[in-house]
Amino acid sequence: MNQQRQIVASALATALALGLGSGSAHAEDKAKEKCYGIAKAGQNDCSNLNGSHSCAGQSKTDMDANEWKYVAKGTCKDLKGLTADEAKAKAKK
Repeated sequence: MNQQRQIVASALATALALGLGSGSAHAEDKAKEKCYGIAKAGQNDCSNLNGSHSCAGQSKTDMDANEWKYVAKGTCKDLKGLTADEAKAKAKK
């Protein structure tokens, strides 16, 4: 009986730890924003606007308005970057 309690307690502790870990990662994402047009070639964070690739590190050109990086929320304009809407409008021109 004692061994079963230890197993259950251990499983519960693991579940709580995993839950808290993912919650803090989500909180970190909220403190960041996508900033377009600031990534150097090969340093983008994920897929781009025009769909030519879907992974991080695949940008071919410096400062391409289709490519983005996560930056601290509120700093994109300071870096001379674009919001997603601004980048989409620039791509249509």
